[in-house]
Amino acid sequence: MSEILSQEEIDALLSALNKGEIDAEELRREQSKKKVRVYDFRRPNKFSKDQVHTLQVIFENYARTLGTYLSAQLRAPVQIEVLSVEQLTYDEFIRSLPNPSILCIFSMLPLEGTALFEINPNLGFVILDRLLGGPGLPSDRIRALTEIEETVIERFGQRMLSYLEEPWSSIIQIEPVLDHIETNPQFTQIVSPSEMVVIISLESRIGDVLGIMNICIPFLVLEPVVNKLTVHYYYSSANKEKSSDHMQAIKSRLENAVLPVKVVVGRAVITVRELLELSVGDVIALERGVNEDFEVVIGQKTKFLGVPGIVSNRMSVKISRVMEEEDEHE
Repeated sequence: MSEILSQEEIDALLSALNKGEIDAEELRREQSKKKVRVYDFRRPNKFSKDQVHTLQVIFENYARTLGTYLSAQLRAPVQIEVLSVEQLTYDEFIRSLPNPSILCIFSMLPLEGTALFEINPNLGFVILDRLLGGPGLPSDRIRALTEIEETVIERFGQRMLSYLEEPWSSIIQIEPVLDHIETNPQFTQIVSPSEMVVIISLESRIGDVLGIMNICIPFLVLEPVVNKLTVHYYYSSANKEKSSDHMQAIKSRLENAVLPVKVVVGRAVITVRELLELSVGDVIALERGVNEDFEVVIGQKTKFLGVPGIVSNRMSVKISRVMEEEDEHE
């Protein structure tokens, strides 16, 4: 019986109460009775709804980052979304996988135990085809990986797993490490068959090919941090003030960043015919006068003006003026 009554059912219930066909006191006693809820002790829910929601938020951030990375590496449009976050027994998950499949066994240091990243064979062969210079077509038949393909997937998989660090940083600092690749699901007994695991299904579209990637994390792996898997803790940790050491590390990296610097002596516009007819000794007139300062360009913007000179027998430019923001717009 549905918990929400339709208007016809409400009218019928009120009519029965008015006619005395239903005793109101009996209804109240029925409501006061304890409700019985079915609970399967073979499949206990280890994660609360709040914890499942937090995992979904974490992997939604991971899906966006992973989609950007795959788009750049495969030079193809890639869309990845979290399809579902479910709790299953490990045996149920393994039985649902095709054989052969692409199974990346990895650890989440410092957390103990191993987890599993399953890539649907159709998606796996599309990734391999793109990485090896092909158009990105799925394989005609499902087969096991060759040694070369397994090596390529192993290196690529480690890079994909490394993007888990940032989404998890608000809960715990992890270092995902790929242990090995398996193709037969029956050989990947990372926990006992009856253990509960959380399955994060990522719907992935690479070009015109649609498939699923699954991340399987046993409860035993997440047990040390399960109390932190709350939305309140996740966002409060993400927004907390960064430590001075963290800020100093960012500053140090920025100070050592390499930027392209070029000095623009002048510009000129000539025709293609004039360019083809140039020979030794010809002179190209620039729009800049001899006594005018040169432009010092950092990246794509003119940041300084300078005058030419020589220092230790090397051509140099002496900064004569720092360009202000209004000057840059001009």
